Amino acid sequence: MDAVEAVVPGVGAAPACRALGLPRASLYRMRRTLDPDLEAPRLPRPAPPRALAPDERAAVLDTLHCERFMDHAPAQVHATLLDEGTYLCSPRTMYRILDSAQEVKERRDQVRRPHYAKPELLATRPNEVWSWDITKLMGPAKWTYFYLYVILDIFSRYVVGWMVAPYESAALAEGLISETCDKQRIVKGQLTLHADRGSSMKSKPVALLLADLGVVKTHSRPQVSNDNPFSESQFKTMKYRPGFPERFGSIQDARTFGHVFFPWYNDAHHHSALGFLTPAVVHYGLADGVREKRQQVLAAAFAAHPERFVKGTPQLTDLPQAVWINPPERKTTHQDAPGSTQTLEVDLRVDPICRTHSPWADSSITSALHPAQH
Repeated sequence: MDAVEAVVPGVGAAPACRALGLPRASLYRMRRTLDPDLEAPRLPRPAPPRALAPDERAAVLDTLHCERFMDHAPAQVHATLLDEGTYLCSPRTMYRILDSAQEVKERRDQVRRPHYAKPELLATRPNEVWSWDITKLMGPAKWTYFYLYVILDIFSRYVVGWMVAPYESAALAEGLISETCDKQRIVKGQLTLHADRGSSMKSKPVALLLADLGVVKTHSRPQVSNDNPFSESQFKTMKYRPGFPERFGSIQDARTFGHVFFPWYNDAHHHSALGFLTPAVVHYGLADGVREKRQQVLAAAFAAHPERFVKGTPQLTDLPQAVWINPPERKTTHQDAPGSTQTLEVDLRVDPICRTHSPWADSSITSALHPAQH
């Protein structure tokens, strides 16, 4: 600051700041900080020459307040007065006068929705965060549906529970969740169960059950499908399968399809987000052994034909160590130079994951335990 002030009298403020790389605004701000008396007083804004006089503005406001025009819009008042041979001002000026009197507002009742916090859920191991949802399966005739309930483990993408029912019901959802928690040996305080805001998800029986089980429940924000991406992704995988029928002939037909699809999804589907491991391998802690065998195969292939691998021995893709629903964006400071810091946005997004498993072995609810559990 002293160096700038020493140069300013000889060359002027603009050339001095330009030569020293200092914005002029910074110079003036530092001057005001050191000597507050340099702050120029703010003069009132002069009225435009074409503005209405105070008595004319009062007359316009009185006209708009009169019983005849109190429920009319300024444009209606303006047109009515023109028909009567009177001109006070333009409709836009009427709005300005009303706004200055704080009388411009929406007259109708407006919907004021509450603020919903964005759910931020983290899973670092199986059976820590589950996601569940319900989708419709088209029945044999138009406007007939069956309802597929699916519970996913977001870390391993394992289907821990599923059920096909003729209707959506909180009681059925309660039974599915209870049986699935029993089969996965969930203890109190271990699990978070995430869902959207469907009637079954928000029902009182389900809420009371989760409270008894010691399971934390979270919900998506209204009309935000990205808050429940794992269930949506799994439904898309199912419905885009070549063998997925356009319609199911009966509810038994839909359950038969589930008995075929979910074992394939859990035990045979190589998931791209899991380094092309199957959900069951990751869910039951078998990933290290499978990856070691794969790495041995790659090493043997490299030893046989090293010229085919220009980047050296091929390596497997790392498994994600954390899976988020709406990962937070954190800020950190990076030392760029002595005496200076730069704030960087660090996005902690990790490739998402989900899984499922099916309970209940009767006609309406299905069970599909991993072979290791039998």
